[in-house]
Amino acid sequence: MAIISIHQPVYLPWLGFFEKIISSEKFVLLDDVQYEKNGFQNRNKIRTSDGDMWLTIPVKTKSKTLLKNVEIDDSTNWMKKHSKSILLNYSQSKFFDNYWPELKKIYEKKYECLVEINMEIIKFLLKRFEIKTEMVFSSELKIVEKGSDRIIKICKVLGADTYISGIAGKQYLSKEDFIKNKINIKFQNFKHPTYQQVFDPFYSNMAAIDLLFNEGSNAVKIIKKGGNEEYDQ
Repeated sequence: MAIISIHQPVYLPWLGFFEKIISSEKFVLLDDVQYEKNGFQNRNKIRTSDGDMWLTIPVKTKSKTLLKNVEIDDSTNWMKKHSKSILLNYSQSKFFDNYWPELKKIYEKKYECLVEINMEIIKFLLKRFEIKTEMVFSSELKIVEKGSDRIIKICKVLGADTYISGIAGKQYLSKEDFIKNKINIKFQNFKHPTYQQVFDPFYSNMAAIDLLFNEGSNAVKIIKKGGNEEYDQ
């Protein structure tokens, strides 16, 4: 049996995203759900000298578009803007030169779909954080159930007896259904760690590249410090 968690493949994920992966033996990338406007699927924040700023990928969306089908809108040179913003705000960070050349190449490629660039960045960070958790796309599992039933079916298909949910899952998951199917639920209550940033004061909930550029190979230890999963009782 195994421990799994599930999350959408978001843009420039925050630290809690990776802590959940670290805590799992299998991680499901939820790519066959509806695109959420003004969510984190196509945007996230980086630290700047003025506080923080959003980096947003412009997309072409229609009503009820699945995340895996969301196309990028290339009518503006957003990639150059994002790359320039990262360079401008992190070039003085301690480990910037160690990682920027590889990340810069990601922003020099052409992508049609949002999930493509999201996954390029996620894979880059997984490698740098030395995380080896098995990754699975939900669209590959061909599961049609909804809500708690869908998560339970994913657990069964992947041979999992424990599911790690975000803390918000306490509001909508059916505990009784999980008990009936002999699946334990753990809720991630991530406590954001502090670390040295280029600018003061410390801002939490930035994109994970903020931690990587500032702390280098020590980053994964810092992510683990924020872990605090609790079994539902």
